[in-house]
Parts: sequence; C-alpha cells; structure tokens
Amino acid sequence: MNGRSGRSGARRAADEGSVVAEFAIALPAITVVLLFAAGALGACAQQVRLQDAAADAARLAGRGESDARVSSAVADVGAAAAVDRHGDIVCVTASSPSPMSLGSISLGALDATSCALAGGR
Repeated sequence: MNGRSGRSGARRAADEGSVVAEFAIALPAITVVLLFAAGALGACAQQVRLQDAAADAARLAGRGESDARVSSAVADVGAAAAVDRHGDIVCVTASSPSPMSLGSISLGALDATSCALAGGR
C-alpha cells in the first residue's frame, strides 16, 4: 500500500474549501466589472443620442426656430441646450449628466456640440 494516497485525500478535502473561498472572492469582482461595462455601454449610447439631438437642435436653430423649440429638441433626451451664434454659424451644445454614477456621486457630464449654417433668417 502506498502511504501517499492517504495524504492526497486529506489535501484534496482541504483544496475543496479553497475553491469555494476563491469563488466567493472572485464573484463580487466579476460582478463589479460587468456592472461597470454595462454602465459604460449606457454612457456610450447616451452620448450618441446626445450628439443626434444636438445636430437636430443646431439645424432647427439654423432655420431660425425659437430657442425654446431648440431646447425642447434636446430636452427629449434629458439634456440642456446652450445656443451660441457666431455670424452665419449657429452652434448648439447639449449637456446631460452621465448615466454612470456611484450612488449619489455622478461620474461627470456628457456634452455634445453641433453647428449649422444659419440660413433660415
């Protein structure tokens, strides 16, 4: 009979507990990474919606629509608009809070700027 078989069985029993402990440590880390990735994907989607809304608002401002109408085009995506006119160019900057946050702490704001030729006056 080999004396090693008794020791390997005891070692295997001790290793089974360590696998559970490693899994208990790794699972929260994996969950945090997945939540961060989902939040980053949401922030990217919000940035695309914000850029589209800013482009629409800039075209409206270029056609001579009122600032209230321009702001309402951006408000549809939960953002605020700032209209800036420079001669024949009208620029609209849309800003919204980032969808990624840690509790009550926001991780910044998303901004998008789009310009159009002011030809509607």
